[in-house]
Amino acid sequence: MQLIDTHTHLDFEDFDADRSDVIGQARGRGVQRMMVLGVAQDNWQRVWDQVQQHDGLYAAFGLHPVYLDKHMPDHLQALQGWLERLHGHAKLCAIGEFGLDYYVEELNRERQQTLFEAQLALAERFELPVLLHVRRAHAPVIATLKRFKLQRAGIIHAFAGSYEEAKEYLKLGFKLGLGGAPTWPQAKRLRQIITRLPLEALVLETDSPDMAPAMYPNVRNSPVHLPDICSNLAQLLDIPPERLAEASSRNAMDIFGWRSL
Repeated sequence: MQLIDTHTHLDFEDFDADRSDVIGQARGRGVQRMMVLGVAQDNWQRVWDQVQQHDGLYAAFGLHPVYLDKHMPDHLQALQGWLERLHGHAKLCAIGEFGLDYYVEELNRERQQTLFEAQLALAERFELPVLLHVRRAHAPVIATLKRFKLQRAGIIHAFAGSYEEAKEYLKLGFKLGLGGAPTWPQAKRLRQIITRLPLEALVLETDSPDMAPAMYPNVRNSPVHLPDICSNLAQLLDIPPERLAEASSRNAMDIFGWRSL
Protein backbone atom coordinates (compact mmCIF):
# COMPACT_ATOMS: atom_id res chain seq x y z
CA MET A 1 0.00 0.00 0.00
CA GLN A 2 1.51 3.33 -1.10
CA LEU A 3 0.31 6.46 0.67
CA ILE A 4 0.80 10.23 0.69
CA ASP A 5 0.33 12.22 3.90
CA THR A 6 -1.01 15.49 2.50
CA HIS A 7 -0.80 17.45 5.77
CA THR A 8 1.87 17.29 8.47
CA HIS A 9 3.75 19.64 10.75
CA LEU A 10 6.88 17.53 11.04
CA ASP A 11 8.91 20.66 11.69
CA PHE A 12 7.24 21.17 15.09
CA GLU A 13 9.36 20.61 18.18
CA ASP A 14 7.23 17.54 19.02
CA PHE A 15 9.45 15.67 16.53
CA ASP A 16 12.83 17.15 17.44
CA ALA A 17 13.94 14.05 19.37
CA ASP A 18 13.06 11.42 16.75
CA ARG A 19 12.10 13.11 13.46
CA SER A 20 14.33 10.95 11.26
CA ASP A 21 13.09 7.77 12.95
CA VAL A 22 9.45 8.81 12.44
CA ILE A 23 10.04 9.54 8.76
CA GLY A 24 11.83 6.22 8.32
CA GLN A 25 9.08 4.27 10.07
CA ALA A 26 6.42 5.98 7.99
CA ARG A 27 8.24 5.15 4.77
CA GLY A 28 8.59 1.58 5.99
CA ARG A 29 4.81 1.41 6.28
CA GLY A 30 4.28 2.71 2.75
CA VAL A 31 3.98 6.47 3.32
CA GLN A 32 6.04 7.54 0.34
CA ARG A 33 5.61 11.31 0.53
CA MET A 34 4.72 13.78 3.27
CA MET A 35 3.73 17.41 2.93
CA VAL A 36 5.13 19.74 5.60
CA LEU A 37 3.17 22.97 5.94
CA GLY A 38 4.47 26.31 7.13
CA VAL A 39 2.19 28.33 9.40
CA ALA A 40 4.11 31.56 10.08
CA GLN A 41 7.06 33.48 8.75
CA ASP A 42 9.33 32.24 11.53
CA ASN A 43 8.95 28.55 10.65
CA TRP A 44 9.37 28.61 6.86
CA GLN A 45 13.14 28.25 6.99
CA ARG A 46 12.83 25.32 9.39
CA VAL A 47 10.32 23.65 7.07
CA TRP A 48 12.54 24.21 4.06
CA ASP A 49 15.66 22.90 5.80
CA GLN A 50 13.87 19.71 6.75
CA VAL A 51 12.34 18.97 3.36
CA GLN A 52 15.78 19.49 1.85
CA GLN A 53 17.30 17.08 4.34
CA HIS A 54 14.82 14.21 3.94
CA ASP A 55 13.74 12.37 0.82
CA GLY A 56 9.98 12.20 0.43
CA LEU A 57 9.27 15.47 2.24
CA TYR A 58 7.74 18.43 0.39
CA ALA A 59 6.98 21.98 1.48
CA ALA A 60 4.17 24.50 1.51
CA PHE A 61 4.42 27.99 3.00
CA GLY A 62 1.57 30.02 4.42
CA LEU A 63 0.24 32.33 7.11
CA HIS A 64 -2.16 30.39 9.31
CA PRO A 65 -5.19 32.28 10.68
CA VAL A 66 -4.75 30.93 14.22
CA TYR A 67 -1.42 32.78 14.42
CA LEU A 68 -3.01 36.00 13.19
CA ASP A 69 -1.39 38.16 15.88
CA LYS A 70 2.08 36.99 14.82
CA HIS A 71 1.63 37.97 11.18
CA MET A 72 3.03 41.39 10.32
CA PRO A 73 2.24 43.28 7.07
CA ASP A 74 5.72 42.60 5.73
CA HIS A 75 5.24 38.85 6.17
CA LEU A 76 3.08 38.79 3.06
CA GLN A 77 5.94 40.37 1.15
CA ALA A 78 8.25 37.79 2.69
CA LEU A 79 5.95 35.00 1.53
CA GLN A 80 5.96 36.41 -1.97
CA GLY A 81 9.74 36.51 -1.84
CA TRP A 82 9.97 32.85 -0.83
CA LEU A 83 7.62 31.87 -3.63
CA GLU A 84 9.60 33.88 -6.18
CA ARG A 85 12.93 32.36 -5.12
CA LEU A 86 11.66 28.78 -5.06
CA HIS A 87 9.19 28.94 -7.95
CA GLY A 88 9.55 25.76 -9.99
CA HIS A 89 11.55 23.91 -7.33
CA ALA A 90 10.42 20.27 -7.09
CA LYS A 91 10.15 20.47 -3.30
CA LEU A 92 7.78 23.47 -3.25
CA CYS A 93 4.32 22.13 -3.98
CA ALA A 94 1.67 24.47 -2.54
CA ILE A 95 0.75 27.53 -0.53
CA GLY A 96 -0.49 26.70 2.95
CA GLU A 97 -1.53 26.41 5.59
CA PHE A 98 -3.90 29.36 5.49
CA GLY A 99 -7.62 30.06 5.47
CA LEU A 100 -10.35 31.24 7.85
CA ASP A 101 -11.01 30.26 11.46
CA TYR A 102 -14.30 31.39 13.01
CA TYR A 103 -14.03 28.87 15.86
CA VAL A 104 -11.57 31.05 17.78
CA GLU A 105 -13.79 34.03 18.48
CA GLU A 106 -11.05 36.52 19.33
CA LEU A 107 -9.48 36.25 15.87
CA ASN A 108 -10.41 39.36 13.87
CA ARG A 109 -12.47 38.19 10.91
CA GLU A 110 -11.77 41.20 8.71
CA ARG A 111 -8.00 40.76 9.11
CA GLN A 112 -8.37 37.05 8.46
CA GLN A 113 -10.28 37.72 5.24
CA THR A 114 -7.69 40.21 4.02
CA LEU A 115 -4.88 37.75 4.67
CA PHE A 116 -6.86 34.91 3.11
CA GLU A 117 -7.48 36.81 -0.11
CA ALA A 118 -3.89 38.02 -0.34
CA GLN A 119 -2.63 34.43 -0.22
CA LEU A 120 -5.20 33.29 -2.76
CA ALA A 121 -3.89 36.04 -5.04
CA LEU A 122 -0.37 34.63 -4.61
CA ALA A 123 -1.67 31.17 -5.49
CA GLU A 124 -3.15 32.62 -8.66
CA ARG A 125 0.06 34.41 -9.54
CA PHE A 126 2.36 31.44 -8.96
CA GLU A 127 -0.14 28.81 -10.16
CA LEU A 128 0.18 26.74 -6.99
CA PRO A 129 -2.51 24.71 -5.22
CA VAL A 130 -3.67 25.83 -1.79
CA LEU A 131 -3.95 23.88 1.48
CA LEU A 132 -6.76 25.50 3.42
CA HIS A 133 -7.63 25.60 7.10
CA VAL A 134 -11.40 26.09 7.51
CA ARG A 135 -13.14 26.00 10.90
CA ARG A 136 -16.77 27.06 11.13
CA ALA A 137 -16.18 29.28 8.11
CA HIS A 138 -17.19 27.19 5.11
CA ALA A 139 -19.71 29.71 3.77
CA PRO A 140 -17.26 32.66 3.54
CA VAL A 141 -14.50 30.41 2.24
CA ILE A 142 -16.69 29.00 -0.51
CA ALA A 143 -17.93 32.47 -1.44
CA THR A 144 -14.36 33.76 -1.65
CA LEU A 145 -13.14 30.78 -3.69
CA LYS A 146 -15.98 31.32 -6.15
CA ARG A 147 -14.66 34.82 -6.75
CA PHE A 148 -11.06 33.72 -7.26
CA LYS A 149 -11.66 30.55 -9.32
CA LEU A 150 -8.18 29.12 -8.82
CA GLN A 151 -6.76 27.15 -11.71
CA ARG A 152 -5.18 24.48 -9.49
CA ALA A 153 -7.56 24.49 -6.48
CA GLY A 154 -6.16 22.35 -3.64
CA ILE A 155 -7.26 20.65 -0.42
CA ILE A 156 -9.72 21.55 2.32
CA HIS A 157 -7.74 20.30 5.31
CA ALA A 158 -9.56 18.24 7.99
CA PHE A 159 -12.89 18.64 6.24
CA ALA A 160 -15.79 18.68 8.71
CA GLY A 161 -18.48 20.55 6.81
CA SER A 162 -21.86 19.46 5.50
CA TYR A 163 -22.56 17.33 2.44
CA GLU A 164 -23.80 20.43 0.60
CA GLU A 165 -20.56 22.27 1.43
CA ALA A 166 -18.56 19.26 0.26
CA LYS A 167 -20.34 19.39 -3.09
CA GLU A 168 -19.54 23.10 -3.44
CA TYR A 169 -15.84 22.44 -2.86
CA LEU A 170 -15.86 19.62 -5.38
CA LYS A 171 -17.44 21.90 -7.99
CA LEU A 172 -14.52 24.27 -7.43
CA GLY A 173 -12.01 21.47 -8.03
CA PHE A 174 -10.99 20.91 -4.41
CA LYS A 175 -10.26 17.64 -2.63
CA LEU A 176 -11.28 17.00 0.97
CA GLY A 177 -8.62 16.04 3.52
CA LEU A 178 -9.53 13.22 5.92
CA GLY A 179 -7.45 12.22 8.90
CA GLY A 180 -7.95 11.23 12.50
CA ALA A 181 -11.26 12.98 13.19
CA PRO A 182 -13.59 10.67 11.21
CA THR A 183 -12.00 7.54 12.73
CA TRP A 184 -13.74 8.35 16.02
CA PRO A 185 -17.16 6.64 16.39
CA GLN A 186 -18.51 9.81 18.01
CA ALA A 187 -18.06 11.70 14.71
CA LYS A 188 -21.32 10.23 13.43
CA ARG A 189 -22.34 13.14 11.20
CA LEU A 190 -18.95 13.37 9.50
CA ARG A 191 -18.76 9.62 9.05
CA GLN A 192 -22.17 9.59 7.38
CA ILE A 193 -21.14 12.38 5.02
CA ILE A 194 -17.93 10.60 4.04
CA THR A 195 -19.86 7.53 2.90
CA ARG A 196 -21.71 9.74 0.39
CA LEU A 197 -18.58 11.19 -1.21
CA PRO A 198 -16.86 9.83 -4.32
CA LEU A 199 -13.33 8.50 -3.97
CA GLU A 200 -12.24 11.19 -6.42
CA ALA A 201 -12.97 13.73 -3.67
CA LEU A 202 -10.73 12.33 -0.95
CA VAL A 203 -7.12 12.63 0.19
CA LEU A 204 -5.62 11.28 3.39
CA GLU A 205 -3.69 13.24 6.00
CA THR A 206 -2.59 13.12 9.64
CA ASP A 207 -2.09 16.77 10.70
CA SER A 208 0.80 15.41 12.78
CA PRO A 209 1.38 15.95 15.67
CA ASP A 210 -2.31 16.83 16.17
CA MET A 211 -5.65 15.12 15.53
CA ALA A 212 -4.71 11.63 16.71
CA PRO A 213 -6.96 8.88 15.34
CA ALA A 214 -9.17 6.70 17.52
CA MET A 215 -6.63 3.86 17.35
CA TYR A 216 -3.99 6.02 19.06
CA PRO A 217 -5.85 8.22 21.59
CA ASN A 218 -4.00 10.83 23.62
CA VAL A 219 -0.67 10.33 21.88
CA ARG A 220 1.38 12.34 19.42
CA ASN A 221 0.02 11.79 15.93
CA SER A 222 2.49 11.01 13.16
CA PRO A 223 2.61 9.85 9.53
CA VAL A 224 3.30 6.36 10.90
CA HIS A 225 -0.42 6.23 11.73
CA LEU A 226 -1.61 6.97 8.18
CA PRO A 227 -1.99 3.31 7.11
CA ASP A 228 -4.23 2.69 10.13
CA ILE A 229 -6.30 5.79 9.33
CA CYS A 230 -6.62 4.49 5.77
CA SER A 231 -7.75 1.05 6.95
CA ASN A 232 -10.30 2.54 9.36
CA LEU A 233 -11.83 4.83 6.74
CA ALA A 234 -11.80 2.08 4.11
CA GLN A 235 -13.85 -0.07 6.47
CA LEU A 236 -16.29 2.82 6.85
CA LEU A 237 -16.52 3.07 3.04
CA ASP A 238 -16.79 -0.72 2.72
CA ILE A 239 -13.84 -0.97 0.33
CA PRO A 240 -10.37 -2.56 0.62
CA PRO A 241 -7.73 -0.28 2.19
CA GLU A 242 -5.63 -0.64 -0.94
CA ARG A 243 -8.38 0.90 -3.02
CA LEU A 244 -8.66 3.94 -0.76
CA ALA A 245 -4.87 4.30 -0.64
CA GLU A 246 -4.64 4.19 -4.42
CA ALA A 247 -7.43 6.73 -4.89
CA SER A 248 -6.06 9.11 -2.26
CA SER A 249 -2.54 8.93 -3.67
CA ARG A 250 -3.78 9.49 -7.22
CA ASN A 251 -5.81 12.49 -6.09
CA ALA A 252 -2.86 13.96 -4.18
CA MET A 253 -0.56 13.47 -7.16
CA ASP A 254 -3.03 15.33 -9.36
CA ILE A 255 -3.11 18.24 -6.92
CA PHE A 256 0.65 18.52 -6.53
CA GLY A 257 1.51 17.79 -10.14
CA TRP A 258 3.42 14.58 -9.42
CA ARG A 259 3.60 11.97 -12.16
CA SER A 260 4.63 9.03 -9.99
CA LEU A 261 5.46 8.05 -6.42
